[in-house]
Amino acid sequence: MEKYSDFRSDTVTRPTEAMRRAMAEAEVGDDVLGDDPTVHKLEALAAEIMGKEAALFVPSGTMGNAIAVKVWTRELEEVIVEARSHIYNMESTHLTFISRVNPRPLPSWRGAMDPDEVARNIRSASVHTPRTSLICLENTHNNWSGAIVPLNNLKAIREVADRYGVKVHLDGARIFNASLASGVPVKEYARLADSIMFCLSKGLSAPVGSMLAGPKEFIDQARRVRKALGGGMRQAGVLAACGIIALTQMVERLKEDHDRAKKLARAIAELPGISLNPEEIETNIIIFGLNHPRWPIPSFLEELKRRRILALPVTGGIRFVTHKDIDDDDVDRTIAAFQELLLN
Repeated sequence: MEKYSDFRSDTVTRPTEAMRRAMAEAEVGDDVLGDDPTVHKLEALAAEIMGKEAALFVPSGTMGNAIAVKVWTRELEEVIVEARSHIYNMESTHLTFISRVNPRPLPSWRGAMDPDEVARNIRSASVHTPRTSLICLENTHNNWSGAIVPLNNLKAIREVADRYGVKVHLDGARIFNASLASGVPVKEYARLADSIMFCLSKGLSAPVGSMLAGPKEFIDQARRVRKALGGGMRQAGVLAACGIIALTQMVERLKEDHDRAKKLARAIAELPGISLNPEEIETNIIIFGLNHPRWPIPSFLEELKRRRILALPVTGGIRFVTHKDIDDDDVDRTIAAFQELLLN
């Protein structure tokens, strides 16, 4: 049976055979009791890669971000976020629901906020206004089509944060994509943030899990918050074993995803109804507008699905994501489908 070309997200990747073997052979304990050796190994590896004192294995990136906000803030405070960020738009309002803080969204260009505007929006507590206690950044930036936030922009915002005594958390769900595409080591990105979250279960292909890294005292408190949120897992070494494979075997191959995304973007950019600048596709996410006389977005996606090609609608457009389980044949078949549907 012909397989689907599933471009919906890099979260749809299947674990590798090496991961499946590692799961079967993993040495395990009870992680809530602190004695799962494979989890310990994964957390030490993640901390070393990010240049942080400690790290914590969490079930999801959303939980990792939620824990970071909870640890760095108190109720009635305010968090600066980028207006199109994942943490603000796509994480089920945990900023208000769990941490009970006020988000202050600021505009950006491709995820890079103006440092001066960030500084203008840092507030001191009064009877009328909350204290700004945290700035949340995202790299790569999902809703800006996988854009890489420039290192100099992150440095400038770090300087603003230090000037005002504000913490910085980096949603680095796809930080390895940013590093490989830019040539900037992940430690360089991570050192500009007090804490960083990154995902194992996207392009790195682990079936479950993300990592939260930062100072030891922060991670100690984060472990308590993880337990309170129901994120404490027992023989989690079965999953952590996949995370170790992800970090040691799957990082470099992300370059293939970037190349395929760029190939797809270049091929469809000039087709009728497509609104897309292929020069802005830096990593593995393509977001484009579609305004075609014969193809409303829902109908176009349904026709692609009939041809066993899957993608997701976004506001005003469509999102394609390349990953390990998308090969050159998938890209070529998708290009051919676009050309047939939009040119005829």
